[in-house]
Amino acid sequence: MRKSHPIRRVVLATAATVSGVVLLLSLKPSSDPASASAAGAAPSAAAAGQESPQGGTGAAGTATVDGDATQTQYGVVQVRLTVANGKITQAQAIQAPKGGTSDQKTALSVPQLNKEAVAAQSANIDSVSGATYTSTGYKQSLQSALDQAGG
Repeated sequence: MRKSHPIRRVVLATAATVSGVVLLLSLKPSSDPASASAAGAAPSAAAAGQESPQGGTGAAGTATVDGDATQTQYGVVQVRLTVANGKITQAQAIQAPKGGTSDQKTALSVPQLNKEAVAAQSANIDSVSGATYTSTGYKQSLQSALDQAGG
């Protein structure tokens, strides 16, 4: 066959496409718990001024409560709530999935979930499209934190 024969091009293009698809399908999401905990590293207690690792109190009537760490398909999700006078004043994910595309999804979904938790004052919040597993884990950890806070 000649070097520029059309069939040769088709065969090479098909082989390259198949190889690319096989490589993409062989990639797996990170499920390393150590990398998941680094994703949402919480600010230090000294930097925050009033937070303690598990359910401490700071200013008068203000408490922080950590929900249970929830394992999802892509990593661990854990929520910390700041509650003042019976109301959620701040919600933050102190652990979230990390690695691969999880970095992008976490960066987009967690701030939205934090905002919704404060607005809803409950664990009845909408999931973020494209981050279903993270949203589900967030809700479970949020409910755990609410239970611990007595709300």
